[in-house]
Amino acid sequence: MTSPLHQRLAEELRQRIASGAWPAGSSAPSEAELCREFSASRGTVRQALAALRAEGLLVGGRGKAPTVRGGAAHPSSELGSFTAWARAQGREPGQHTLLQSRHRADAQTAEELHIAEGDPVLSLVRLRTLDGTPALLERSTFIWDVGRLLMEFDPDAGSLNRFLLAAGVDLDSARHRVDAVAADAEDAAQLAVSVGSPLLRACRITSDSTGRILESADDRYVPGHCVITIDNRLTAAGGGRSLLRLA
Repeated sequence: MTSPLHQRLAEELRQRIASGAWPAGSSAPSEAELCREFSASRGTVRQALAALRAEGLLVGGRGKAPTVRGGAAHPSSELGSFTAWARAQGREPGQHTLLQSRHRADAQTAEELHIAEGDPVLSLVRLRTLDGTPALLERSTFIWDVGRLLMEFDPDAGSLNRFLLAAGVDLDSARHRVDAVAADAEDAAQLAVSVGSPLLRACRITSDSTGRILESADDRYVPGHCVITIDNRLTAAGGGRSLLRLA
């Protein structure tokens, strides 16, 4: 069976980047230019570009031409794939699902996801590894429209974002809050650290292009696996960008 057009378009764009036809640091064609070249709708082009942004191959876009990324970075200000990020660094990523549960949203979850208390949600807890070593404990909760799709996905198979984008989910933007926390008993047991050890926490709210919240997440990293770099431009409106990099 022929794959959907947005998947075929995404693969063509990946090949252009891999071949050097679109070199690192260059501007890729705009959405309008890609629509004309491939006789595709803007929605199809946006899905293809979103897939490449999730893989860390493109940055920016949404109103201006996206930029081809050089080097390997996992941007905390964008929707990235841990799997693609690790492999770009020459590391072997892994994951082990600790929990996959459909349940009713409690008050805190309902507030975070802007849904009613008691609405169904899907929660996932995964341990992510680098070269077999625990690196990240990932806790995510999705609204049911998205969670029901994940019931058909093996969370041990790889990137949730890549699966959801391929399924047509409109993963558009994420807001991150980064701080340091002390490892609790569950963190310590799964990440092989002592209770009270410092962890880097990145809390994430993921939304679609209309602003509807799709996911609330709490990711906890073992120190030594990543650092945060923040670039600020004094003259840029909203002009900051933070990058989460492998150490």
